[in-house]
Amino acid sequence: MRDPHSTPLAAAPECPAEPGPLPRCPVCAGTPERIAWRQRPGEPVVLVFDPCGHRWTSPAPPVLAVTL
Repeated sequence: MRDPHSTPLAAAPECPAEPGPLPRCPVCAGTPERIAWRQRPGEPVVLVFDPCGHRWTSPAPPVLAVTL
């Protein structure tokens, strides 16, 4: 027997895909599948966007601050 208080389920409305958590490539504005990063002590950080392969380098080395 059907519950008289239940409502029939409706299909979810179409909605645009939410943007991913990764930032877009600054060169081609594509959405990357992943971002690899490389850094050597005292040098700027290099980000490599995959699959486009473009690279982005930070303008300066990051500053690490430790607080207690």
